[in-house]
Amino acid sequence: MLICTFFFLQSCSQTQKPVDTANTKSYKMENPTTKNNPYYSRSDKTKLNVPDSEWKKILPPDLYAVAREANTEYPFTGKYNDFDQLGEYYCAVCGNHLFRSDAKFSSTCGWPSFFEADKDGVAYKRDSSHGMERIEVICKRCDSHLGHVFNDGPPPTGTRFCMNSVSLDFEPDKK
Repeated sequence: MLICTFFFLQSCSQTQKPVDTANTKSYKMENPTTKNNPYYSRSDKTKLNVPDSEWKKILPPDLYAVAREANTEYPFTGKYNDFDQLGEYYCAVCGNHLFRSDAKFSSTCGWPSFFEADKDGVAYKRDSSHGMERIEVICKRCDSHLGHVFNDGPPPTGTRFCMNSVSLDFEPDKK
């Protein structure tokens, strides 16, 4: 049983060097770096071609490590893992729309999970790292690493988008 649990958590993990977001400065639900990020927009859908050297100047170190270097958060430490408000999820790097909260579910894998993504918001890449075959999920606008998608999710799609909280911005529904 312990081996199965380890494999399950490892399959969702993206790298061997997790980012400890629990011990970094805490963020409000909206990414405070958007003020200093000239590429962040929730309405512009233009494909970005920004070099990593520029992103490194703009993004906080933990977001840069995950989004641009494909690192991962430690399981159960992300701000959206046990989070259930209604609203929209955006790319923390560029502001592109990624998920609706209605598609979020409790997967107990340690990372926020969704059964459906915005088809105009995400793209997919083959990931053969760490001796595994996985499908990486990236932002369609800025090519930032978000997480991975697996075929073990709930109906209606049967997919589990296993995402890093640090890569996500959340905007609650207006009441």
